[in-house]
Amino acid sequence: MSKSPADEVWLYAVGDIGPSRDDPASLFAHTRAQLKAADVAFCQLELCITSRGSRLPQCRHTDRTSIKSAHALRAAGFDVVSFAGNHCMDWGTEGLLDTIEALRKADLQVVGVGNNIQAAREPAFITAKGQRIAFLAYSSILPMGYWAEENRAGCAPMRAWTLYEQIEHDQPGTPCRVHTFANRDDLQALSDDIRQAKAQADFLAVSLHWGIHFVPGMIADYQRDVGRAAIDAGADIILGHHAHILKGVDVYKGKPILYSLCNFAMDLPMDEKLANSKGFREIQKLHPEWQPNLEITYNFPPDSRYTVIAKVILRNGRLERVSLLPAFIGPMSQPEILTSADPRFDQVVAYLERYTASQGLNARYVRSDDELVLVAAEPGLIE
Repeated sequence: MSKSPADEVWLYAVGDIGPSRDDPASLFAHTRAQLKAADVAFCQLELCITSRGSRLPQCRHTDRTSIKSAHALRAAGFDVVSFAGNHCMDWGTEGLLDTIEALRKADLQVVGVGNNIQAAREPAFITAKGQRIAFLAYSSILPMGYWAEENRAGCAPMRAWTLYEQIEHDQPGTPCRVHTFANRDDLQALSDDIRQAKAQADFLAVSLHWGIHFVPGMIADYQRDVGRAAIDAGADIILGHHAHILKGVDVYKGKPILYSLCNFAMDLPMDEKLANSKGFREIQKLHPEWQPNLEITYNFPPDSRYTVIAKVILRNGRLERVSLLPAFIGPMSQPEILTSADPRFDQVVAYLERYTASQGLNARYVRSDDELVLVAAEPGLIE
């Protein structure tokens, strides 16, 4: 597997990871070599690493994993882990703090969570080949009480509010318009954090757990506002996740907003009880093609099989190029990086192009061997 040249830093980023198996390292059987070729690698963790705590009542669905998962992430090549998301407090404060401790003991940097809001907003820094890279992480997907406060553990919030506008006021029950708005205090805090972190780093990646899960393509209003505000404040790339399917990409001021990187190595085993539960049937309605299979561990909609690794090349502390490495997730939750000769490569490209266009986003995907180089369909190429 090729390594980065001496004058380049390669940063790889992937979406959601949630090992729910005895051998979590097996999730990375097909991707470990590629990930370890990076100088810095980032992921989003979805499950608490704990055996303590009680499941909180506001948690809709969860699992937990063992300390082996922390070591599996490190062995797979990851350096930085965001835990800012809607599962960070599923097992209470004990579960959150156990997860942070387990990751740190595995020599991983953790971002987006802490025992109070100040700790949750702290950036992570990594220096590679003399270039300093900063990471910040926030979540907009927030069960009650999951965000950190001055005297409470949790994640760094980027809350948004929803307004439902009835279109035909004389027609009860007809569809409405949905408007979402960023919480102004959270957006100001995020912008302040970005400015402070960027002043101490050459390159800044901002991770956002946000968006509309399982619904193909759709980008919420607040995502567009928050993504662009983050770049205005100094972010160099937005790494989005939570939706569990790929979403389109925008290029703003030469900086990419990756609205959803999809899952990467995410177990979701099903049994009859879960498959027939009221909670699962409710979210299943969001994607009509979603059918559970009790024989596999990857029980997500069929287009959740399409995923990518974001590859960022830095030279002299500046963004040189961003590309996507198309990948496909198998029935046992293991991602496989695709070559351009694989028919599934074209399926991933077509999916990205379809939903980038449907949402009025401006990214184009230029093939370069087995990568898709991101460029803008308007002035402001990433090159």
